[in-house]
Amino acid sequence: MPWARRMLVEERRWLSDEEFSEMLSLCQVLPGPNIVNMAVCVGTRFRGARGAIAAFLGLLSAPFAIVLALAALFTQYGELSAISAAFRGISAAAAGLVVAMGLKMASSRRLRSAMALFALAAFVGIALFRLPLGLFLLGAAPASIAAAAWRRR
Repeated sequence: MPWARRMLVEERRWLSDEEFSEMLSLCQVLPGPNIVNMAVCVGTRFRGARGAIAAFLGLLSAPFAIVLALAALFTQYGELSAISAAFRGISAAAAGLVVAMGLKMASSRRLRSAMALFALAAFVGIALFRLPLGLFLLGAAPASIAAAAWRRR
């Protein structure tokens, strides 16, 4: 997702920062991996159904082949300390990319608005107080929808 954001927003400028955030919000609600949902949404936006299919196949073909090759290599050589250290390093780099994307998205106007309080409440309720996600959403979703409707007036 961090690489997709950089390509779509910063390099290609196909989406604005605000459009990316809105599309990501939609993709997180849909079932399936967020990046696949994002690819399908962007493909559909620019080229319809054919664009969605092309984006889906373009997104998954190369990584699928790479993961198969890495899995075969890991099965054969995974017990070597250098290999496990390399995978730990890759994991740290991936975590850093996700944090960097989150920081970039946090600078958007939407997250500086009063509506960001709902995101903060979700983090506190679910991550810190360990409330069940479904139970939390039963209360927070109607409240956030009502706040957004009131704000549009």
